[in-house]
Amino acid sequence: MVQVQDRTVSTWSDEITVHVKTAGSGPPLVFLHGAGGLRWDPFLEGLAQSYTVYAPEGPGTTPGDPDAVRKLDDLWDLVFLYSDLLDRLGLERVPIIGHSFGGMLAAELAACYPERVSKLVLIAPIGLWRDDVPIRNIATYPPEELPKALFYDPEGEVARMVLAMPQDGEEAAEAQARFIWAMASTIGKFAWPIPDKGLKKRIYRIRAPTLIVWGKDDRLVPPVYAEEFARRIPGARVAMIERAGHLPQLEQLEQVLPTVRQFLAA
Repeated sequence: MVQVQDRTVSTWSDEITVHVKTAGSGPPLVFLHGAGGLRWDPFLEGLAQSYTVYAPEGPGTTPGDPDAVRKLDDLWDLVFLYSDLLDRLGLERVPIIGHSFGGMLAAELAACYPERVSKLVLIAPIGLWRDDVPIRNIATYPPEELPKALFYDPEGEVARMVLAMPQDGEEAAEAQARFIWAMASTIGKFAWPIPDKGLKKRIYRIRAPTLIVWGKDDRLVPPVYAEEFARRIPGARVAMIERAGHLPQLEQLEQVLPTVRQFLAA
């Protein structure tokens, strides 16, 4: 296993401290997490074998610092903050991978700052909307329905790993509260009630070679959105993953990781 380091970076006129997990060696790569917060998982571990991975925790999702997100008013503030963060990290032109909410953020960064992103990987991103195929907000799911919403196999090992809670009752309650607040700090703050914040008007500006990865059995964000993103991003290609839900990079790690690494290396 690679050694994961925790860095703190002052941003937003030094008003917000962003916590960044960094690991690996080789060229830099940025990963933007989904709505539930950052978890160092086997997908990131695999990427860190070939890259120096920078994985920032979104404001408000860091344990012990829930109020950082209050300083941001809207999605534009968040995009500017991440551009500032890349400056502070000394990352001028890098590949960016984003999952779900992080995929929307990665697409916005690539559209607003085309020169900053060398390659773009979007894993089941939100950000577009079709009235005929609506996306259900993950924050509205009852806890007992969440596994079916997220995973092809809601009883499988990956589902148990991702949704595992501490055995201690008090620790479990704290973990659940952090998860709920992470949802509020991402989806609730920046994508409620629907994730259409105008990306469709800007997405044509993306110039980075783009790979779109989607689980064929995604029940949260329907796979039809894969083609919707690909149609709007010049030259984008789609990797549709069998037997995978909203987290294809974990449910089908052995397929997705080589696909992403091959795309980045090309």
